[in-house]
Amino acid sequence: MKINNIYRLFFILIMATAINSCTDDLDNINTININSENAFDDPASYLQFLSKIYAGLSVTGQQGPSGQGDLIGFDEGNSQYMRTYFYLNEVTADAVKWRYDDAGLAELLVNEWTADNDVISVVYNRLIFQVTQANEFLRQTEQSVLDSRNVPADIQTEIGFYRAEARFLRALSYYHGLELFGGNIPFVTEENLPGAFFPEQTNAVDLFNYIESELIEIADLLVPARQNDYGRADQAAAWTLLARLYLNAEAYIDQNRYSDCISFCERIIGAGYSLEPNYNELFLADNHTAEGIIFPVTNDGIETQSFGYMFIMVNGTLDANINASGDFGANTGGFAGLTCKESFVRLFEFPGDDPFQDSPDIRASFFFKDGHSLELTSPPTGSDFQEGFGYTKFRNISSTGVPGQDNSYPDIDMPYFRLADVYLMYAEAVLRGGGGDQSTALTYVNEIRQRAYGDTSGNVASLDLQFILDERGRELGWEGYRRTDLVRFGQFTGNTYLWDWKGGLENGTSIPAHFDIFPLPAGDLNANPNLDQNPNY
Repeated sequence: MKINNIYRLFFILIMATAINSCTDDLDNINTININSENAFDDPASYLQFLSKIYAGLSVTGQQGPSGQGDLIGFDEGNSQYMRTYFYLNEVTADAVKWRYDDAGLAELLVNEWTADNDVISVVYNRLIFQVTQANEFLRQTEQSVLDSRNVPADIQTEIGFYRAEARFLRALSYYHGLELFGGNIPFVTEENLPGAFFPEQTNAVDLFNYIESELIEIADLLVPARQNDYGRADQAAAWTLLARLYLNAEAYIDQNRYSDCISFCERIIGAGYSLEPNYNELFLADNHTAEGIIFPVTNDGIETQSFGYMFIMVNGTLDANINASGDFGANTGGFAGLTCKESFVRLFEFPGDDPFQDSPDIRASFFFKDGHSLELTSPPTGSDFQEGFGYTKFRNISSTGVPGQDNSYPDIDMPYFRLADVYLMYAEAVLRGGGGDQSTALTYVNEIRQRAYGDTSGNVASLDLQFILDERGRELGWEGYRRTDLVRFGQFTGNTYLWDWKGGLENGTSIPAHFDIFPLPAGDLNANPNLDQNPNY
């Protein structure tokens, strides 16, 4: 069962510790009249505060789907954490077409963004808001503070686990700051006392080292793997984020850490996870029962309504024709926003190399091809929904065909860390010289492909890095990995790999290398004299 109390929201003392409290970000943080003097009169309030930090990944404020938003000045329909993270990691790459002219998205689609881009600003503010909340939670749960409130010893023991989880969530957002902004972001921890000041800017190496040390330390403080409440971080969540950090270390800080990636992948795999036998059941309304999910961002059609990632993954991929079957648990019609770029469709195998035929690979969830073209002959923004195949990977129905609780707001959890990704990280790190075992890597990849094909017909006899990149695209399509993967393989910028409308041309063109990371938002840069813009922006 989902742990719904993870999302019984409790908003507290956020304004007092705004990470950029002397910058424009202060104007973007909503507040209410609660403070530490009256907020912690019930031991349950500590879990409620932690729940608010988790909820920051799924919802946009205190009232779903909108109203009483956390961030002032941003449309809640376009400012949910994982939705905007998806925009930066998928819409900018070779998989997704978004046809509406929402603020900032047109520029992302054709790789022409600037420091004034609204989506980039939202993601930046979201991750800073998460860090802000985690810092304040850690201040409010210091031993001396708990003692002053006469918190019983058994409750203090439980709060110790909460503190480790808050540190994990903070490390996750700082990781996103490294992944998206090259680590050149403001840096504050609970050691910085609340008040008005200009935060100092960190850098890729220092932030990488901080994230690494935090995750290693808290891994021993978190609940053991597979033993925490569903939706909450455990040791395996920390190990997975470490594996991802090490896999990308060469791109982030020019250090080879593939052997460390392999070490943590082995630790995760040894914790007893197994692949979900049915690939599709990883993306349904009851995927909280699926195997192999290490850390989800949970959603609930009643408790956590938002216009977030899962909202667009279901409703945005449908129009009246696709949804006529009623197989999606969504409102009739959807809003026909997302289709596929041809380059993504071409990753899959089709009989006679004809994408209009059914692929033997179940992951090719191109539900409605009739009336749709494969090619995007028009600029993505403003084009017809029928340009590009529909991709219906996420469905708001259960594994037994029961619709979700609400036909607008899905029950589907985002499987942010899952075992198949760990298998593919292991295989890639082996191929990059990190050690491990080539035969084991091949076995892991073929386990993934046997699930996709239903038998051994899709098995491969050997691996190379390009195959791994393509397999990650097939297995993890639209899950927020693609831009980061292409950057790591040196194929996001430049002209080594071109896709439809890359750089604004129908057949793609080279984009400059500094686009491997995003610029700091102009508003924050202007407000904080300690910040320098990322190079060449």
